[in-house]
Amino acid sequence: MSGQDTIGRGTWIDKLALELVEREAQLGRDTSMLRVESGLGASGIPHIGSMGDAVRAYGVKLALEDMGYKSELIAYSDDMDGLRKVPEGMEGMGLEAHIARPVSLVPDPYGCHDSYGMHMSSILLDGLDRVGVQYEFRRAKDTYERGLLAGQVHAILSRSKEIGEKIAEMVGQEKYRGALPYFPVCAQCKRLYTAAATEYVTQERKVRYACRDTKIGQVSVSGCGHEGEADIARDLGKPAWKVEFAARWAAFDIRFEAYGKDIMDSVRVNDWVAGEILGFDPPHHVKYEMFLDKGGRKISKSLGNVLTAQRWLEFGTPESVLLLLYKRITGAREVGLQDVPSLMAEYDELEDVYFGRTKVDNMAKLAKLRGLYEYANLLSPPDRPGAHVSYRLLVELARVFRHDRGAMVTKRLAEYGAIKEADDRIRELVRLAGNYADEFAEKGRDTVEVDGPTRAALARLASDLRDGGSGDVQGMVFEAAKSAGIKPASFFGTIYQILLGTARGPKLGPLISDIGRERVAAAIGEYVE
Repeated sequence: MSGQDTIGRGTWIDKLALELVEREAQLGRDTSMLRVESGLGASGIPHIGSMGDAVRAYGVKLALEDMGYKSELIAYSDDMDGLRKVPEGMEGMGLEAHIARPVSLVPDPYGCHDSYGMHMSSILLDGLDRVGVQYEFRRAKDTYERGLLAGQVHAILSRSKEIGEKIAEMVGQEKYRGALPYFPVCAQCKRLYTAAATEYVTQERKVRYACRDTKIGQVSVSGCGHEGEADIARDLGKPAWKVEFAARWAAFDIRFEAYGKDIMDSVRVNDWVAGEILGFDPPHHVKYEMFLDKGGRKISKSLGNVLTAQRWLEFGTPESVLLLLYKRITGAREVGLQDVPSLMAEYDELEDVYFGRTKVDNMAKLAKLRGLYEYANLLSPPDRPGAHVSYRLLVELARVFRHDRGAMVTKRLAEYGAIKEADDRIRELVRLAGNYADEFAEKGRDTVEVDGPTRAALARLASDLRDGGSGDVQGMVFEAAKSAGIKPASFFGTIYQILLGTARGPKLGPLISDIGRERVAAAIGEYVE
């Protein structure tokens, strides 16, 4: 690809935006507003993958605006979803009594929001706020109370038999051949899934239901026996997932929504419902795979491995979160807090490329790297680069200087020549690295490959550091390299990789003295055996 072939700023985000615009032109639709959407789950603690859905949709919004179109992101909380089980770690908080009720009707066990659902949604919204994503927030409860989807729901229920047959044909689910794709909220017990819809009265636009015993997963839930009617424009209830997305897309005029691999079948059915039942061409999609933990397991509250944006931001900058989410969208990825140092370093590397400190000859690659940096700054990059200090160096210094850490670490950085003076950005990096040092100091080191001569030099240096008394540390490093017949520069680079995870660093003698000879000897000794 030549530089002239680059789309927008050279990233997958720009490519998606262009595909969307070209599709809209083919469909002949009005492009005065190109609205994108992200669904916010409100049933459990939102994790980094949940945030990724919204951040990536926002990236497409930015790309569309960069092309000259007006766009906005709808962040839609599905807080009419029922509470299916008590999340791990929340036992004994009174949630057991609310199984099968919409999470917007479940009291907030923490007492700070109007419902359990709003509490969970607020965690994700706070994460978006903290990284600078702008959105229009909408709640399912408000949407259904105001009857905003009533027209679409009426069209769906009026052709429910046809839809039931199509669902069975497309994904093999037989349930909706005999059941309406709609869940009323029982007027008496306020449960969702126990209220079985038995009939749609077309002229009155009401669903008749009976509240019966049901099973949610392996849990049996008792119905209250109430029989009643629910007005689809005024009473609480919601369509089944197999049709609900389509209703929302048509009502809100959504032109783009990504989706996770786990709901692929639901999206296929909703695409058909949107086009064939509602007469609305479904939005442009991109499928992404889920984030996994470092053990390759799906991130979920029930497994106790949830990683939230708030947790990441205890240790990394907002730009590092955005870089994680904008690097790519395809393929499953394992992610954990041990990735913070590498993402912080990668951001600095991108900044060096963006401001010309690092040369990249391939023009397409240059455009992509520059574009990625711009999106990590939400298309508002700084006018000049900041001072770069290795995050891993800060972590090591933070481990050494635990008292009066900010002053001592910045003093050492100045002595090393890493900074001229401390500014607010440096002080913030020291704070973040200090948090990381306190919690995971020994975790997440990259493995460094060493050959035989380098291993011999490391063995010599480890021995000298332990037994060398007050000898010159810098001289010990040179002597160890000389004894093994390797170039000092190469050996220095290996030690920096072991200690800091980077090829370069401050003067090695003072750094080793600050970290501590025994501690450094132990670190490099791992590569000797």
